[in-house]
Amino acid sequence: MHPTIGDTLEQTVERHPDRDAIVYPRKDQRWTYAEFDERVNRFANALADLGVGKGDRVATVLYNGSEMAVTVYACAKLGAVFTPLNYRLSADEVEYIVEDAGAHTLLFESATRDAVEGAKPELETVENYVAIDGETPDYARDFYALLDEGRPDAPTTDVAEDDVYAFIYTSGTTGRPKGVVHEHRDMVEHNLLCIAELDITRDDVGLTILPMYHCAELHAMLFSRVARGATNVIHHEFEAADALRAIEDHGVTLLFAAPTVWNALAQGAEETDVDVSSLRVGLYGAAPMPEQVLEDCMEHLCEDYVQAYGMTEIGPCGVFQPPEDQRSKQGCAGLPALNHSVRVVEPDADPTETVARGEVGEILVAGPCTMREYWNRPEATAASLREADGAEWYYTGDLGYRDEDGYLWVVDRKDDMIVTGGENVYPTEVEDVLFSHPDVAEAAIVGEPDDEWGERVVAYVVGDASRDELDRYLREGDALADFKRPRDYYFVEELPKNPSGKVQKFKLRDDEA
Repeated sequence: MHPTIGDTLEQTVERHPDRDAIVYPRKDQRWTYAEFDERVNRFANALADLGVGKGDRVATVLYNGSEMAVTVYACAKLGAVFTPLNYRLSADEVEYIVEDAGAHTLLFESATRDAVEGAKPELETVENYVAIDGETPDYARDFYALLDEGRPDAPTTDVAEDDVYAFIYTSGTTGRPKGVVHEHRDMVEHNLLCIAELDITRDDVGLTILPMYHCAELHAMLFSRVARGATNVIHHEFEAADALRAIEDHGVTLLFAAPTVWNALAQGAEETDVDVSSLRVGLYGAAPMPEQVLEDCMEHLCEDYVQAYGMTEIGPCGVFQPPEDQRSKQGCAGLPALNHSVRVVEPDADPTETVARGEVGEILVAGPCTMREYWNRPEATAASLREADGAEWYYTGDLGYRDEDGYLWVVDRKDDMIVTGGENVYPTEVEDVLFSHPDVAEAAIVGEPDDEWGERVVAYVVGDASRDELDRYLREGDALADFKRPRDYYFVEELPKNPSGKVQKFKLRDDEA
């Protein structure tokens, strides 16, 4: 037997029916695994009664909540394809993804209703709308009414390990999002990685503060914790003070956050009287943890951290940096995950054309959690997935190298590398130095077209420093060669980011044009 995502829940129910599964303080909900499973069954059967069948796409435009957890597992048991959307999307963006996926049913809440209604006239494939809160419009059904109407027995749909579990749309660091097609088996394998790396047990209490529509929170945290029978405390959205209180109130032992969020939590813990002693391990990703932020987190939150490197297409976790390497290998991505392999090749070269240790090239990852394809994008799929040596290698588009110990270091995005006067400049290196200035909150380096040099290095900065101060800081320091120094600075209120916290540099380059 090869379990599916729905099976992982049912197996946990068999082992731990009376343990707390879902805690959703916003609606004063606390469900055991048996109660959670019954609601999943009810909603799956209600969806079936609405005409949702195996392979049909069920889209959500929802903030975090118990409803998201119910929906993803209901889809898994029904064989429907879960398709979560970013709740910040505009009407045009909702229209694009829902139409691209060909969604049959769409869930929304009061905070996203305007975007859904703005897109609705153009959504030709959507047959059902489901509202989870507020006043239910005439064109929609009420989520909790459907729960009451649905039968509590498990659906009889035959769902196999190689059936599609979800379309997870990329967050668009380079343009229009693409639908990443993941199968059930991919995610079952991914559960094992995260359970092993974080040592998740049934006694853990996880706190969800980052968006569940993003695969990092959904796959690395919720799925893994459910598979082990741990408790899942869900917050509608992130507020540092609320998250810190939740750690104390619920005895939270693990959570995932991007480095910027960890920074906010560490600062909040330093400034407030809150007991965070239950927290045993923190998972971070999307970017390396700056050294000072790591030290602050270790001082004010917990001592052990795990970094996960990857992307939506590979699960997302393909490389882990364990707690014991956080200081000695600070800034690196780590070592290949369980049952995964990593290679570094010349950009776009064959997977067999690896570069020497220490040399920069494009990072490739092979493992059992890799996507099947990009939905309706055969050319993009062919460019990203190539077979060699009995494995299918995913071309990450990231540049990096492996050191003499085999650890992976990510230098930058391939598309972000700047060539100025024939010299390669990796923006992350410059950003790290700028970030070390006390008056710089954030920085992003991009290449600007230049008639003489091809490209020149420019910086977008959030902070209180002046151009002259930063230029003097870099000139007087010895961390950067002069050709890497920014030739101009643009001071902005904030940097454009995708939902996982990565800066969307293509938007900065578009502004220059």
